[in-house]
Amino acid sequence: MVGHPGRDAVKAILPGLKKEVEADLTIVNGENAAGGFGLTSKIVGELKHSGADVITTGNHVFAQKDFVPELPGLERVLRPANYPPAAPGKGSCVVDAGGHRALVMNLMGRVFLDAWDDPFRTADAILAANPGIKIVFCDMHAEATSEKTAMGWFLDGRASAVVGTHTHIPTADARVLPKGTAYVTDVGMVGPRDGCIGMDKDVVLQRFLTGVPNRFQVASGPVTFNSVLVTINSSTGRATSIQRVDREHI
Repeated sequence: MVGHPGRDAVKAILPGLKKEVEADLTIVNGENAAGGFGLTSKIVGELKHSGADVITTGNHVFAQKDFVPELPGLERVLRPANYPPAAPGKGSCVVDAGGHRALVMNLMGRVFLDAWDDPFRTADAILAANPGIKIVFCDMHAEATSEKTAMGWFLDGRASAVVGTHTHIPTADARVLPKGTAYVTDVGMVGPRDGCIGMDKDVVLQRFLTGVPNRFQVASGPVTFNSVLVTINSSTGRATSIQRVDREHI
């Protein structure tokens, strides 16, 4: 979600949507929640109050300096697991989902982003450390669609769902892969519809037209709410469906 417009939309839509679809587990990527860049412990509390069971992040997780020492003390708030081991926080967690244990992992790609540890080997290590858990969700936060697609194939049959984040643009390739993993290259965003990936379009245009760095600002106006609903067989951990659930908030 992008800035306060995204947070407001989550508060307005998520509680009712969870009841409507009878969601057992709700995962929200919150790395752009604080003014478009980063997260704060106060916002974490707001998101959990609105129904977020697990909050994932990405390359902007440490954008707010005060959040760096706060992260280790926050339950079910993840940073990419393939950050260096000394980085604050955790990259995975085990939570309850409708009476079943569910493993949630947060990974980050390396193409066009900082080249941290290998996300593929990191995924292997997380799975090896959590044997017997059948319901497995992966937030693959990456720039390159090829890298996200590769992670989907890499985890097909070993994860219940691989959902891509980071580009803020929803993709039309949601499907269940042959071995039972629900996959989508990018879930999209919860943020201002009429900006550039949630940011004020005039500010973004000035950077493109002049080449001069400037401070991005969160856009205003109607908010698009992008999400996906994954249905999983709890006995096998295999997904049976994945469908887009999109709304708008004014």
